[in-house]
Amino acid sequence: MRRAKLAFGLLLATSALLPATQALQAADEKASANSASKAETASEDALPPLPEDASVRQSAVIGGKSVSYTATVGTIPVHDAKGKLIGEVVYTAYTLPGKQAENRPVTFAFNGGPGAASVYLNLGAIGPKRVAFGAQGDSPSDPAVLQDNPNSWLDFTDLVFIDPIGTGFSRSRADEETTNAEFYAADADIHYLSRVIYDWLVKEERLASPKYLTGESYGGYRVPRLAYYLQTQIGIGVNGMVLVSPYLDPAAIGDDTALSPLPWMLNYPAMAAGHFERQGQHLDESNMGPVEEYLRTQFLADFIAGPRDKAATARLSARVAEFTGLDPELVQRMDGRIDIGTYLREIRRTQGLVGSVYDSNFTAYDPFPASSRAQYNDPLLTTLIAPTTSAMVDFVTRQVGWKVNARYNALSYEVNRAWDRDNTDSPVQDLRKAIAIDPKMSVDIVHGWDDLSCPYFASQLIIDQMPDFGQASRVNLHKYPGGHMFYSRLDSGAAMRRDILESYAKRN
Repeated sequence: MRRAKLAFGLLLATSALLPATQALQAADEKASANSASKAETASEDALPPLPEDASVRQSAVIGGKSVSYTATVGTIPVHDAKGKLIGEVVYTAYTLPGKQAENRPVTFAFNGGPGAASVYLNLGAIGPKRVAFGAQGDSPSDPAVLQDNPNSWLDFTDLVFIDPIGTGFSRSRADEETTNAEFYAADADIHYLSRVIYDWLVKEERLASPKYLTGESYGGYRVPRLAYYLQTQIGIGVNGMVLVSPYLDPAAIGDDTALSPLPWMLNYPAMAAGHFERQGQHLDESNMGPVEEYLRTQFLADFIAGPRDKAATARLSARVAEFTGLDPELVQRMDGRIDIGTYLREIRRTQGLVGSVYDSNFTAYDPFPASSRAQYNDPLLTTLIAPTTSAMVDFVTRQVGWKVNARYNALSYEVNRAWDRDNTDSPVQDLRKAIAIDPKMSVDIVHGWDDLSCPYFASQLIIDQMPDFGQASRVNLHKYPGGHMFYSRLDSGAAMRRDILESYAKRN
């Protein structure tokens, strides 16, 4: 882990060599310099105060019924061990008035990145309002107008969307070194966000409510670790968690190697799903099951045999070409080892289109199709920043009336660059420990078939390796048409809502 570097200065006591008056003058000058330095430091942190919490009453048609609720934008302060204010976390909460709070679940939601605000789950997946993004044909210049979200979870749980420091309007009040140490590292992230959850529960008098955690992508990395830390360090029991397209095993999803077949095994089912979908096939176990079975069996044997075994490589290449839809000659030249970048650029090469790592069937034009190397940003990622940012800022400032003079960071590349990545502490360990402690805890893992950024097959293999207490009704995997943000497809969002509603109903 990154350790804060301490810088020390040495003050030479030259005043002893001066006459007494000169020594006094030097002391005065030093005191003045220190005062000026402190004043300068204070002025650097002279950020305008964030507004007081603000609320508005709204309604939306959810699950076919009109639901009235209160939307609140508020702030939770973050203090260091000495009580100094070092950060302010901004949240958006949707609660139903007139309900017995101790009986109504509350769900805390996080996105990932690291560096992503919770706006994607909020205005795309489970909040009461949604803005169009993430589906083929959506454009950054489309009107950022909020509409009722029929697939929201608000009718069966209150929702609290938390923006970690550096995302949304949440901000650090410390210097860069402290900010990196306290907020932009895997363990520190879990520690302060757990306290934010606790502080919200105390603030809103909801400690007796059933409590759930939901996280997407790196948020799915956070959630099992948050659950275990809340259980064992903060003293908060968690009834269940929902992991949306989770980044559960960084080591497995990491860079391809010459030795391990695992990265290829995890990616190929998503590539196959994209190909089957382009052929107009409905995705289910009938067409995906044989691909998974092949990867668990013959693929492993032929991969381990290596390119020197020409027969094995030929068999492997033929099968990979078949279920990815790529040119067999290209696959053969690459010994059946098709990386994500090649797949996304080659599947529609003749059309000049490239696919997204988040959904291979979300495409955009390749701006430099003749280049030997890819020179474009991800098609999906670049189209969703504008609509989500505009819609969220309009909602917060105009609809709720939380007037803030600051930039909103839907996706902060600065936070992502500064993040201290520690891929040695797999959240799978905390997932196992959390459900071992609490036999009543439910876990739902949901994925889109086409996602190459956090492929569903990784979660499938993780579940297969869990002890008996973590299988069957304890940990459930759900797969839907679409990619990383499968919920942008209304049918897939509706399917997820049905599955999670059933899970909550069993627990409460």
